[in-house]
Amino acid sequence: MRSRGRTTRQRKAVTRALAGCQDFVSAQELYALLLAGDHAIGLTTVYRALRELEADGGVDVVRDETGGRLYRLRPADGHRHYLMCRDCGRSRPVDSGAVEEWASRIAADTGFAAVEHTVELTGVCADCLPGADACRLSGAEGEEPSCHWDRAPDSPGRVRSCAS
Repeated sequence: MRSRGRTTRQRKAVTRALAGCQDFVSAQELYALLLAGDHAIGLTTVYRALRELEADGGVDVVRDETGGRLYRLRPADGHRHYLMCRDCGRSRPVDSGAVEEWASRIAADTGFAAVEHTVELTGVCADCLPGADACRLSGAEGEEPSCHWDRAPDSPGRVRSCAS
């Protein structure tokens, strides 16, 4: 990953906060985590750091159901594709060799260079299928389930999986 410009303490803080997240998060969620961790940082700075990390290949980016961008640190072994749960937001990397081969073949067949692609796979994970989640059934009627996933306050259909 090549770095554009200097690595500031704010960018380091954004990278550390992302490292603490097991799933994709929005810039707003990341900003809230940073503020909760006593980091003096502005939302614009968070967006700028995420944009630089994306340009440097340091994060994977997907879109949520409303088109908003969600970020996750890119693993050292490079670009991945993910299968995301439409209910809870949990993500799993998937074997994407066939997609990469297809994109390369399309580029070669058409004569295009620097071809980029976006593949978004969504579904409903086993934990979110009706009746399949034991922790959903463990609470008394009207109580929140005992799952470890925390609902994001601004996104009723998604969860935040970062340590807060």
